[in-house]
Amino acid sequence: MATRLMMLLGMIALCMSGVAGQYNYDEVLEKSILFYEAERSGDLPANNRIPYRGDSALGDQGNQGQDLTGGWYDAGDHVKFGFPMAFATTTLAWGILEFRDGYEAAGQYNLALDSIRWTLNYFLKAHVSDNEFYGQVGDANTDHAYWGRPEDMTMERPAWSISPSAPGSDLAAETAAALAAGYLVFRDSDAAFANNLLAHSRTLYDFALNNRGIYSQSISNAAGFYASSAYEDELAWGAAWLYRATEEQEYLDRAYEFGTTTNTAWAYDWNEKIVGYQLLLTTSAGQTDFLPRVENFLRNWFPGGSVQYTPLGLAWLAQWGPNRYAANAAFIALVSAKYNILASESEQFARSQIHYMLGDAGRSYVVGFGNNPPQQPHHRSSSCPDQPAECDWDEFNQPGPNYQILYGALVGGPDQNDQFEDLRSDYIRNEVANDYNAGFQGAVAALRAIQLRDGK
Repeated sequence: MATRLMMLLGMIALCMSGVAGQYNYDEVLEKSILFYEAERSGDLPANNRIPYRGDSALGDQGNQGQDLTGGWYDAGDHVKFGFPMAFATTTLAWGILEFRDGYEAAGQYNLALDSIRWTLNYFLKAHVSDNEFYGQVGDANTDHAYWGRPEDMTMERPAWSISPSAPGSDLAAETAAALAAGYLVFRDSDAAFANNLLAHSRTLYDFALNNRGIYSQSISNAAGFYASSAYEDELAWGAAWLYRATEEQEYLDRAYEFGTTTNTAWAYDWNEKIVGYQLLLTTSAGQTDFLPRVENFLRNWFPGGSVQYTPLGLAWLAQWGPNRYAANAAFIALVSAKYNILASESEQFARSQIHYMLGDAGRSYVVGFGNNPPQQPHHRSSSCPDQPAECDWDEFNQPGPNYQILYGALVGGPDQNDQFEDLRSDYIRNEVANDYNAGFQGAVAALRAIQLRDGK
């Protein structure tokens, strides 16, 4: 009884703070974009805004010497995992498309475009032929044994591709989705770039369709980190994005062919796109068949649904990255609300989750933002002192804050009782990742757009 009372009081306090609490969404958006800039690999531009970062991994190449420089490092490490990178890019592009007014009000629209252009250009490089796409650069096991700056890496960085003999429908179709979403973002401002993205998207989708297989069975080095469970959801997801980009019936038919599941999605994340294509087809193609599944997903996440809540109000799905799951669900809820799908409940739920991460629970979970933010994210380059000082496992083990502030990074989050320790060594609760910030950033842009709508 006491536990239930504590949870009820915590939820009441959260709801009150969620109504009264005010956060500077413009600042959050600015800093989230800075996080993605801190994750950049390759030859950095002259306007690089991250002073402790420089050019790195300039020797990244394919097995025939193809240029594979660029892209984002995945998390606190220096591997370029294509599957979650593509998911993050698709999700960020979706948020830019739906909530452009929020980005513009924050003065971050052009910077948001620059952010995803970085990975979209990398995907174009990685698509070395019609039937070959590089899905990973860097040996994850070797990389994880290294603690230091990406600029100082000396280990070999092998690259793995998918092909007809080593298929990866999920990876190819997710990347096709990212490229199609990128086409929609850039078609009015950079038609030549956008058309190139769409052409590659079409070819990659055909490759995914005609060469069926799970990418992490072909790229076994990824299996211990980003093992895919199926490829049908990505085939539906990629087709849904290509339909939104082209309005060609063939892609709508493919989306239905692979998206006929009657399941309600467990989550929206790098591995599961079910509610993504269900919502996309509902909102952009006017297909109401999937609407009940979207509503079921939302109700599962609302208070009283199947997802458990912490005493202070975080919808807590899993131990690893609970903030990520809640932020992604908040993003889905806010896209739904824009199209009048359970709009009031969706906005209330999403605001409570994002505000929890920004400080309603007594601390911020965003590095460099708000009250008592994390100071020891599990992240190599930001843990290093300024060059030319050495950086190795001594910096991992030092007890103080990271030497650099990884502005805008959303850390994994607390346990189911809101317990969180700001420890660099805790890679479950305190790591950061490309996919952690993607739905979070889109949700913050949506909340900024709602402020505009409500005249606040």
